[in-house]
Amino acid sequence: MNMEYRNTSEEQILDLYKKQQDWFKSGKTLDLAGRKARLRALKKAIQEHESELCEALWIDLHKSYEEAFLTEISIVYSEIDNHLRHLRRWAAPKRVSTPLKLFPSRCKVLSQPLGSALIIAPWNYPMQLLLNPLVGAISAGCTAMLKPSPYVPHVSTVLGKIVSAAFAQEEVAMVHGNRVVNAQLLDLRWDVIFFTGSPSLGKKVMTAAAKYLTPVVLELGGKSPCIIDKDANIAAAAKRVAWGKSLNAGQTCIAPDHILVHEDIKKEFLAALQSEFKLLLGEDPAKSKHFVRIVSDAAFKRLKGYLGDGDIVFGGETEPSERYFSPTVLDNVSDDVPVMQEEIFGPIFPVLTFSSLDEVIARLKNLEKPLALYYFGKQKERIFNETTSGGCCINDTIMHIANENMPFGGVGNSGMSRYHGKYSFEQFSHFRSVVTTPTWIELPFRYMPYKLFSLTKKLL
Repeated sequence: MNMEYRNTSEEQILDLYKKQQDWFKSGKTLDLAGRKARLRALKKAIQEHESELCEALWIDLHKSYEEAFLTEISIVYSEIDNHLRHLRRWAAPKRVSTPLKLFPSRCKVLSQPLGSALIIAPWNYPMQLLLNPLVGAISAGCTAMLKPSPYVPHVSTVLGKIVSAAFAQEEVAMVHGNRVVNAQLLDLRWDVIFFTGSPSLGKKVMTAAAKYLTPVVLELGGKSPCIIDKDANIAAAAKRVAWGKSLNAGQTCIAPDHILVHEDIKKEFLAALQSEFKLLLGEDPAKSKHFVRIVSDAAFKRLKGYLGDGDIVFGGETEPSERYFSPTVLDNVSDDVPVMQEEIFGPIFPVLTFSSLDEVIARLKNLEKPLALYYFGKQKERIFNETTSGGCCINDTIMHIANENMPFGGVGNSGMSRYHGKYSFEQFSHFRSVVTTPTWIELPFRYMPYKLFSLTKKLL
């Protein structure tokens, strides 16, 4: 694959920005049939570039076709199909009941596009996390400027081809570059900003947005705990936890970050976990076509540094030239070491033990709210009622992201707002309350000097 990838100049960014501003002001994004046509064009362009996209994902991340389709392409297809099926209903004016005090008025709520959207995506799921928010922007009637990650240049190049094939630049355009380009984009006035990345960068996005009071959607991350209670199905837990950490080599914002396992089953669970990693990836995961590599030398070095934060139970094999890092479990870790202070974003599992769920719940209440929480056991009601997280799976990992009918998003340090399906449509929309009052009658009680005030009080 020949890669043509360069940073977009500030002059080009400003030109695209003006074109999109003018296009939105023209009102040409409002037509529902036009929105659906643009969604169909996006799906067609992805289909036409699907093999090239999968090749790029292999080059940049060593992501197999199967994993690329399951975790990236199929999710965007499902999102597009969902919006095509339901857009007319989501966008329709909603009549709402009118209280007697507003008689003879009628009330309704109209959806309107927010306007010009900026969407900044990370490298770990570079196709899904760029195009899924775009579906919501198109569906709502917005224009969109897209900024993919420079860490996956081959993927970004193919995504540029997809966008160019599906849209005119005044509708949707893509720019490339590093954090300097991010800063140039964030210095402009947008109607909505959608950012996926780390909490530290999310704070910078929010600071920039505050200049214009721009609404933001922040999809961040954090240390998503995986709790294995003493009454868990150990075989099922080990299989699903190993799979959740193996996806993208743990470089997933909702990957189980660390394990909290009941002391009575710790030994048995870790043995089962090691077996399940072997079943998924073979005796030597380096030879598996389904095991992704670490994205950069800097990320590899950071992960390598975590190995000294505990005792290696299994794993720990690395190959710097390929940025290969084997699934690794660390025992005897403490809360003050880096691996327990930072989001791991790699195939390392620190393990902590507990003797009662009370300990775990007390612990979670004193930490930042995670993007995901995973619990294996039979006390799910306590998890529902006594913990908080962006999303949650009981006796599973990752799968809450797969239902486009549920909202996906973080809370607190792990993000704000939510998307997928109708929630994406809502994030890029303004809901305008409208009261229509006829002129054939005039009720005097609302006007000064407030005659019949005793009756007015009863109506209120």
